[in-house]
Amino acid sequence: MRTNSNHESRSNDLRPGIGRESTRSLMMWTLERDESRITNHGIERARGFTLVEMIVVITITGILAATVAVFIRRPVEGYVDAARRAELTDIADTALRRITRDLRTALPNSVRTTSAGNVRYLEYLQTSGGGRYRAEPDSSGAGNILNFIAADLSFDVIGTMPALAAGNSIVVYNLSPTGSTANAYSGDNRELVNVGASTATTVALNAAKLFPFASPGKRFQVVEHAVTYACDPLPAGAGVLRRYWNYGIVDPQPTPPGGSNALLARNITGCSFTYTADGPTARTGVLALDLQVEQAGEKVRLFQQVHVNNVP
Repeated sequence: MRTNSNHESRSNDLRPGIGRESTRSLMMWTLERDESRITNHGIERARGFTLVEMIVVITITGILAATVAVFIRRPVEGYVDAARRAELTDIADTALRRITRDLRTALPNSVRTTSAGNVRYLEYLQTSGGGRYRAEPDSSGAGNILNFIAADLSFDVIGTMPALAAGNSIVVYNLSPTGSTANAYSGDNRELVNVGASTATTVALNAAKLFPFASPGKRFQVVEHAVTYACDPLPAGAGVLRRYWNYGIVDPQPTPPGGSNALLARNITGCSFTYTADGPTARTGVLALDLQVEQAGEKVRLFQQVHVNNVP
């Protein structure tokens, strides 16, 4: 009986789950079995990509990019070309508009053009206003008339008094931009204003002046200064269009004039200023402006005609 009892005791000690060590062994075995099942069914932890996979992706991306570029190349080039043409047109149009606007204020018969080497010059006298001078006394015999028989120092203005500033000149009946008679550049019909001695109704001159001719319309103009546009086209020149002002009024036409200047346009490859007066009285003039701008193989050429009123 003892023998059987000892055998049974040893058999019970070998069963799993009976002792502490056996319990631990059983748990470890269960975990290893579960991990084995997960691995066998293909459920693995995330991992990185290989060099071969990266090369394949880069190659496919390059092929797609090259294919797309073939289709969008022409539209993009067309857009860039159109934008460049629009920019060149805007440059030329802005310059011509500025010249046209300035010529609206030109003293009658003061537009003149010339060339010096590669540079073309356009000059005129800029006015700030004008008015009518008193040619006869009023009904009571009073009034300061502008005398055309002897040198006069002042005269009354009929109507609105124009604005006067230091350095302004009074010009009466300008007939030509050349010669020595009735030419504001030579100065026989132009005199500086004495701003300090002038009043709300009377213009005082800096010195007594005998103007050569009376104006049929009894008009006078207030001249501020001379203005010059100088165009120096490529390839022989700098390819620029500049505006000069605030320099002395002289005869003959200065090239270059000096004074202050501002750049209006670059990349000029061609330009011309052609002025034509209508008939012997030259009451109407036409200035033909031709300007060509070029950049990166694109070329824009604009032509414009400006009517100049020469009624003095």
